[in-house]
Amino acid sequence: MAALAFGLGACNPIYQLDIQQGNLFSKTQVESLKPGMSKRQVMLTMGSPSVVNPFQQNRWDYISTFRRGNGRMETKDLVLYFDGDSLTKTDGDYFSEDPVELIRLATKYKRQYPDDKRSDEDKKKQEGGGDDSGT
Repeated sequence: MAALAFGLGACNPIYQLDIQQGNLFSKTQVESLKPGMSKRQVMLTMGSPSVVNPFQQNRWDYISTFRRGNGRMETKDLVLYFDGDSLTKTDGDYFSEDPVELIRLATKYKRQYPDDKRSDEDKKKQEGGGDDSGT
């Protein structure tokens, strides 16, 4: 009986969520990086890097991992190189999936994100900066 329970326990019929960690970029974000951009411009476009080595301040690593359900975990590393404050080159790879598409896929399983729970009226108020009184 114990062997049967152990054997059945090894099977994993439970649904596993997709897990994404690290930085997700759209293709347009990465393509907008041009040599000569300052570190500030890069940070405004891409966000903070995952890794900045204190011994190699001219290299920024954006690392991300993604696992679909029970599948293998994929890792991508986009590396940006600087000369002083200027971007000189980009290297590596990134997940080319659109972040909006990943959220859409997650909502197909009835997951709601905080912004989805607000009414359209509340979203418009937030975008407009508060109340509609004009003051």
